[in-house]
Amino acid sequence: MIRVDMAKWGQTLEDLRLASLHAEHHRSRERFQALYLIASGQFNATTCSAHIGRQDETVLAWVHLYNDRGPNAVAYRRTGGRSPLLTSSRLNRSLMPLIIASRLTTAYPATCGRSRSSRSGSSGPSAWSPGATPSAAC
Repeated sequence: MIRVDMAKWGQTLEDLRLASLHAEHHRSRERFQALYLIASGQFNATTCSAHIGRQDETVLAWVHLYNDRGPNAVAYRRTGGRSPLLTSSRLNRSLMPLIIASRLTTAYPATCGRSRSSRSGSSGPSAWSPGATPSAAC
């Protein structure tokens, strides 16, 4: 029967529980949850794997990885595959022109609340001119 060697890494059962709740990535949380369930004695590796819906070999690999290389080795890291199209920093940069444009059009609407037909039919001097600022035109 395989055991989780928490003492080797200076961790407690509570540390594993907290890692299973607060790890950044959901895959890391799943791995720490499995380690917690095994270390607490609630499950052995085989029944734990059935409980969380993973293969026996997968959960056993997590336990071996933790015992051999520590908790940092169990944390999920993206390896290989195609890069995400939009990361959060790219998403912010790519949407910034749209956000600025929407603020400009709502702050300074082109007609200042009047339709074009009401301006074109007037015979008197118009407050609207192509070079006028929005505040002067309204």
